[in-house]
Amino acid sequence: MVDRAPATSKPHLQPGADEAVLAKLGYKQEFRREFTPLEVSGLAFSYTGVLPGIASVLFYAIPNGGPVAMVWGWAFAGPFIMCIGLAMAELASAAPTSGGLYYWTYSLASPRCRNFLSWIVGYSNTIQTITGVASVNWACAIQIAAAISIASDQAYATTNEQLYGIYAALVLSHAVLVSLGTKVLARLQRLYTFVNLCLCFIVIIALPIATPPEYRNSASFALGSFINLAGWPSGFAFILSFMAPLYSIGGYDASVHMSEEASNAATAIPWAIISSIAVSVVLGWGINVSLAFCMGTDLESVLNSPIGQPMAQILYTSLGRRGALALWCLIISTLYIVASNSLLVGSRQTFAFARDGALPFSRYLYRINGYTKTPVNTVWFDAIFVLVIGLLAFVSTAAINAVFTIGLTASYVSFITPIATRFAFKNDFKPGPFHLGKLSFPVAAIAVSSMVFMIIVFFFPSTPQTTAQEMNYTVVVLGGYMALAIFWYYCPVYGGVHWFNGPVANLTPSMKGGRTDGNSVSEKEQRDAELSVSVVDV
Repeated sequence: MVDRAPATSKPHLQPGADEAVLAKLGYKQEFRREFTPLEVSGLAFSYTGVLPGIASVLFYAIPNGGPVAMVWGWAFAGPFIMCIGLAMAELASAAPTSGGLYYWTYSLASPRCRNFLSWIVGYSNTIQTITGVASVNWACAIQIAAAISIASDQAYATTNEQLYGIYAALVLSHAVLVSLGTKVLARLQRLYTFVNLCLCFIVIIALPIATPPEYRNSASFALGSFINLAGWPSGFAFILSFMAPLYSIGGYDASVHMSEEASNAATAIPWAIISSIAVSVVLGWGINVSLAFCMGTDLESVLNSPIGQPMAQILYTSLGRRGALALWCLIISTLYIVASNSLLVGSRQTFAFARDGALPFSRYLYRINGYTKTPVNTVWFDAIFVLVIGLLAFVSTAAINAVFTIGLTASYVSFITPIATRFAFKNDFKPGPFHLGKLSFPVAAIAVSSMVFMIIVFFFPSTPQTTAQEMNYTVVVLGGYMALAIFWYYCPVYGGVHWFNGPVANLTPSMKGGRTDGNSVSEKEQRDAELSVSVVDV
């Protein structure tokens, strides 16, 4: 780990336990730790946004098994999602830093390849967070368009230009909101969590009560009817339906990137990961059961509704125009919350990667605003990037969808690498307060195997009979992006191989115990030896 002179803020004279842990990892405390354990758990849950997530990706489940895929596909995917979360939680407890995934990779990999692996994970994680912001905002724009369609009795259809205008307005409003101080952002998580929970229970409890008898399904249909509209063999269609829960309950690293703003981070972050997954799996299953009982039996009409959103159509037939519009507006509000937290989390990942000098314009991105004490530069950098991504909607629907899907595949690349690296290389991993003991390896093996398998599944088109316009270009976009990242790393003269040395320490000599030669080779070797992901006992 390379040392660098600090860029901002004065060191605390009496660092607390969290600051001591961060100092052990090579960084000084630059953010205000305003997030309580409950608020960081709320952020992780709100970031998941289980109900708006289901509303956005229900079209994956309905044609690939119908009610069985919605109910039992979700239940089947839940344990695998939890294994990924548990494996991530162990690493987060051992090294609670905003850099998270690429930091862990560097710490645990062999010296021969850790710079390269850290580079790849850092760029995968950065593009995952940015495209995640783009995909959620685009989904929110589409759902606003669906609300307009409901309000006009399905007589109005938005154009691409209008959709992009809504999208841009959403992104800019989030950038303003996320530029606020950490204390404001932390307290907002209480409201966000409350709204998300209430909305989930409204759908689970109120929807079955309000649905007319002609749209209520029997238990045998809702829990046992397998309907394949996609054309794939039934077994593979059921596997494709996993994209709904995997997309809805994603972003396991959200709380990780807030590590330097959370109190008692070594304990709070892993429990935020686990609790958000557990609550999302249970509530998401309840929502899917409710929808399966209330969507009627004509699934093709649900999929091909003029409204353009399967869940909006279900609400429309169950609640009528006014009821559906009211509930849909609440769903849009929760999706807005998800998008806001996505930009918040993404800006922290960008800040951390810039702090370690890995991004273009790092010297400008690695700055803390003197007034808000937040990385305002990275917030607006990400927002501008997201606005540019949205322009792909004018190219084709396939192009914009491929960019959005890359968020999920890129996240799996960045999740797999540090989890596998922990066991693939010889290292002195020291667990934090949260650890699984002897279960660590089997849980990690299940997590990595399931993610590798699903990455392959993500590359398949939605139907076997597909056209060039309908083809899934995720493998092309992901491959192209990774090729660019690798090219930049090995680029002659200017490539990262010539200057990127992994995480960069930014502690002053006094904070390091009086050491003065911050750039000496011996100190770098000593720091790299300490980077076996160990934490201070708290």
